[in-house]
Amino acid sequence: MPLGKKASRSEAAPVIAAGVELEKMRRRVRLSRLALFTAIAAGPAALAVAMTSGPATATAAAPDKPTPVRTAVVAADPAGYAQVFLDAWLRSSADEADSAQARLAQSLAPGVALPDPAAGAQSRLRSVTAVGSVQREGGAWAVTVAAQYADSTVRYFDVPVAADARGASFAVTGAPGVVAGPARAAAPKSPYSVNVPSEGALSLTIGEFLGAYLTGSGEVDRYLAPGVELAPVSPAPYTSVAVGEVSAVEEVAAAGPVAADGTKVRVRVRAEARDEAGRWPLAYELALTSRSGRWDVAALESGSVQGGVAR
Repeated sequence: MPLGKKASRSEAAPVIAAGVELEKMRRRVRLSRLALFTAIAAGPAALAVAMTSGPATATAAAPDKPTPVRTAVVAADPAGYAQVFLDAWLRSSADEADSAQARLAQSLAPGVALPDPAAGAQSRLRSVTAVGSVQREGGAWAVTVAAQYADSTVRYFDVPVAADARGASFAVTGAPGVVAGPARAAAPKSPYSVNVPSEGALSLTIGEFLGAYLTGSGEVDRYLAPGVELAPVSPAPYTSVAVGEVSAVEEVAAAGPVAADGTKVRVRVRAEARDEAGRWPLAYELALTSRSGRWDVAALESGSVQGGVAR
């Protein structure tokens, strides 16, 4: 055989061998893809097997199962729903069943008959307010709603309401009934039993603070304890404020000079505010702290003191 032909064959051998090997790799890739697609169609278990049995070893981690979250179902109070119904019901009439108020009442309480008021027999309705609600068994509620008329008459109605398990939908299940109003509760004994002198440093600080807080005369910040933030009422509702009776929980508040630094007192202030419309009696509960021979307002906590303990 000629030398040139021998050289050509020897050079072609590696090329042919490389081509055969490349074709084998392509076949393995095609088979691996086919196995992977088949496993996807078969499900997660087959997919994991396919991922670990191919030419390149890989591990398919099972997805983490989410931790179940339990949320407590809180029954929604249907007081507002009952209030809307009673307002529409009292303003509707059986003779005008197509009026907006009548249609609203019937949509909230299907099957409940509309009232039939005589012309001029009842004072005009001014407002309705839900004043209490009681949850009963099986998603049933009883809501007490007060209706106030233009002549200052107040009537109380009991409105039966049904709620679904999630508290997302309601329905009035029957006609409202007139009931007696809530009894007047006995007022607890006031913890503010110490009289504070009107000319003392404590009363003077309180007066200046309320003036800045309610009338905009002066900066509120100058009367606040360090770290306390309290924005004044804006826009200022009154033109002047006069402090009347000041009572405290702690005996030290009645002393003339300012107490030692860090002393805390809680007081109730009765004040009279004035504006163009008249005079208005107001009351506030404040916490104050002594610092460097003066009293600083530490908190405006009206309604937060019971039995002599600040909450």
